[in-house]
Amino acid sequence: MPSYYLTTPIYYVNDKPHIGHAYTTLACDVLARFKRLDGFDVKFLTGTDEHGQKVEKSAQECGVDPQGFTDEVSQNFRDLTGQLNFSNTDFIRTTETRHKETCQMIWQEMLNAGHIYLDKYAGWYAVRDEAYYAETEIVDGKAPTGAPVEWVEEPSYFFRLSAFQDRLLELYEKNPDFVGPSSRLNEVKSFVKSGLRDLSVSRTSFSWGIPVPNDENHIMYVWLDALTNYITAVGYGKDDPEYQQFWPADLHMVGKDILRFHAIYWPAFLMALDAPLPKRVYAHGWWTNEGQKISKSLGNVIDPVNLAETYGLDQMRYFLMREVPFGNDGDFSHQAMVHRMNGDLANDLGNLCQRVLSMVFKNCEAAIPLRPNALHDADQKILNDAYALLEKNRQFYDKQQFHEALKAIWDVIGDANRYVDEMAPWALRKTDAARMADVLWVLCEVIRVVAILLQPLMPQSMSRLLDQIGIDADKRDFTYVSADVSLAGGQPLSKPEPVFPRFIEDEQGA
Repeated sequence: MPSYYLTTPIYYVNDKPHIGHAYTTLACDVLARFKRLDGFDVKFLTGTDEHGQKVEKSAQECGVDPQGFTDEVSQNFRDLTGQLNFSNTDFIRTTETRHKETCQMIWQEMLNAGHIYLDKYAGWYAVRDEAYYAETEIVDGKAPTGAPVEWVEEPSYFFRLSAFQDRLLELYEKNPDFVGPSSRLNEVKSFVKSGLRDLSVSRTSFSWGIPVPNDENHIMYVWLDALTNYITAVGYGKDDPEYQQFWPADLHMVGKDILRFHAIYWPAFLMALDAPLPKRVYAHGWWTNEGQKISKSLGNVIDPVNLAETYGLDQMRYFLMREVPFGNDGDFSHQAMVHRMNGDLANDLGNLCQRVLSMVFKNCEAAIPLRPNALHDADQKILNDAYALLEKNRQFYDKQQFHEALKAIWDVIGDANRYVDEMAPWALRKTDAARMADVLWVLCEVIRVVAILLQPLMPQSMSRLLDQIGIDADKRDFTYVSADVSLAGGQPLSKPEPVFPRFIEDEQGA
């Protein structure tokens, strides 16, 4: 069985989870579920980043010690995985012993190989970003992200990042898919070409972090600590079979604000360790709320759990993956959400399923019609289009073009609705009952294929739909998206229940 390893960034625990965290993990969850259905052994990692000055400050403000603070906030992120039906196979915390041991091991390896040296740091630092910035990046006393910066001077160990500039540029040239989307790769190349400075990788001005081996005055810079989680989780340096099986990672999914760390620092660290590099880093965009930038000060932070409770979990999952081209920025609005729910889900897919299954229930003795002996050209065309969706979806998923995969599926759903109208099975019932049965079989088969392919995105809803048409639980993976294993027919059908009811404003008190 082929292996597939994908990761979310580990989320910083200075606040509770919001829509941005849910969005990144959802994208990984959809991809992980897709790969499992396609026969892969998937490792799907998420977790929390719990060290650094920002966490230490947040804990102080709450009047608790940092460990107690991170225990509580990390649990919020762990709870979110259950609340939003995420299927991660591991959850890592940077305060775990396994992680501290790996960080200290790789520090020693880098030090012994001459990639780390002791000097002193003087420059601009943003606590909010846990990042250093060059003088040329500071505008009106702030970092490019808008975070306030402060001048920091302290002894520091440095990683010889500058020594990897040419190797990094060679990596990008030889592997144009290393960073996605392509516009982001251009940003990364431009930054590296402008010249890399050695990177400060330790701090002495606060204490909440992983101690530097053999130097108790220093703790590791939070990004060296954080990025290491991806190899900690597969047992780097411990002769762990998981490392052999899953490393290098197939995909690191990140927000665009942390691309630099993942596409420049992380591969350089791995080069210093002579370790294989991840195959791909993908940076997605940000969400706004009703056209406004999301911020705590505006009070418009979107709680993903509240979103799921208001609109439905699978409906929320669908909206977030369909509404904007993945990789671009997107705007959440109530109106857009309702439009997708009532248009795409209730009208297009829901109505197709309800009208077809209701006709089968009423006119075919409450059983799926038997597979036809012969098919008309129109029947064969829509079936071929449905079966072709799997290969199209594979290509889109491997490029993280979730919206394109869904558009392709909805094109077939639209064609199926037109096929119903053109074939008019309600009229055939009176003139050619056998042809009516064949038409309804074709439609049930299209619904079966579409439901199997939509499982990664809407697992609960598609499970209910596949139950309704009598598909055995062990016949729902992608090996069953084929004419060779099409519906035999004859399965009894219970009275159909709508899978996607319309969203009614008044009932929600909206």
